[in-house]
Amino acid sequence: MNALIKKATIICPTSIFHLQVKDVLVVDGIIKAVDDNIAAESSQIITGDNLHLSIGWMDIFADFAEPGNEHRETLETGANASAAGGFTDLMLVPNTLPTVSSKAQIEFLIERSKPLPVTVHPIGAVTNNTEGTALTEMYDMHNSGAVAFGDGTKSIQQAGILLKALQYVSAKNAVIIQVPDDKSISEGGMMNEGIVSTKLGLPGNPAMAEEVMIARDIALLHYTDSHLHITGVSTKKGIDLIKNAKKEGLQITCSITPYHLFFSEEDLVDYDTNLKVNPPLRTREDVIALQHALRSGVIDCIASHHTPQCADDKVCEFEYAKNGMITLQTVFGTVNPIINNIELLVKIFTENNRNVFGLTLPIIDLNAVACLTIFESSTNYHFEEKDILSKSKNSAFIGKEMKGKVIGIINKNKLVLNN
Repeated sequence: MNALIKKATIICPTSIFHLQVKDVLVVDGIIKAVDDNIAAESSQIITGDNLHLSIGWMDIFADFAEPGNEHRETLETGANASAAGGFTDLMLVPNTLPTVSSKAQIEFLIERSKPLPVTVHPIGAVTNNTEGTALTEMYDMHNSGAVAFGDGTKSIQQAGILLKALQYVSAKNAVIIQVPDDKSISEGGMMNEGIVSTKLGLPGNPAMAEEVMIARDIALLHYTDSHLHITGVSTKKGIDLIKNAKKEGLQITCSITPYHLFFSEEDLVDYDTNLKVNPPLRTREDVIALQHALRSGVIDCIASHHTPQCADDKVCEFEYAKNGMITLQTVFGTVNPIINNIELLVKIFTENNRNVFGLTLPIIDLNAVACLTIFESSTNYHFEEKDILSKSKNSAFIGKEMKGKVIGIINKNKLVLNN
């Protein structure tokens, strides 16, 4: 695999080439040259308007459904969508069949994903079958390659279970990932509780269900002095709780989804089942607060919460539709205009997330292994269903205008370019 990237602005603060416009030559997966003008006739030439180059982007919370739910997504189709979205690295939730609750499942995912152009990092389940009652053998999973632990899309309801998990991972310098959702409060809710839910006649899921869980988990973190990552935060008060916990010196980090930055409860007036997600879309005030928190650094990173669902589970009455939407191909085009700062965006997509989970940071330098994302920051286009590479098509971003286009990735000695 030989590729020559022409006249790209390099965004990599750890590199001596940071913010310089350079040609970059990659041969057999290694960065062989970085210069003003490189000629390499046998290489595939990559050009573009306002081209940018960074180390590979990483997502920390995606569902590829395999094993057990291959009708929704497979490792291969998920990897194709990831590469198209600019991601070289993915952390996968353990909500499969069987769940990723043992070293055998961790090893299966790592081995099965080796031929793919993206690097898969499994999240090990905290409890057996993600049922929330008995702890898994986290030690074995950690030794086999689990980069973090959590019950994925299922929030850990029992305080005692989460307490023990936090204590356990503290010794391993690992991280617990939690979706904040107190089911004793939110059970049966289909959207944010408020005036809009009343008008639409849909059962509400109050913001309190999220905020009570965040407050509880922060209290447990105080006690254990461990490391907790809360993902899918959707309310202003939830962000404020995390902000204050950070000021107290707790090892707490957080991430938000791209759709909580873009949509609000008001967008549900047409009962679009693609907008049925958990945590639910909140108020416009919450959306503005999340955007500000992302730009100011309170929010550490973006988590796609890519959740493919087959047509039967989305093309139906809102009441019966399952939660989730696919997002990997639209993360950049959604978040880019909201942040409106390429250096900050790259930091959020590359450094912040790897630092949270203690993963090695790639670099753009001579003789370094190429882990790269190539993109244009100012290209405008409309995302259409024909663009979707996931096996499922449940995206609320179809027909929406995106700003910023991914050209391709180079990773694991593979070049993947978008059409």
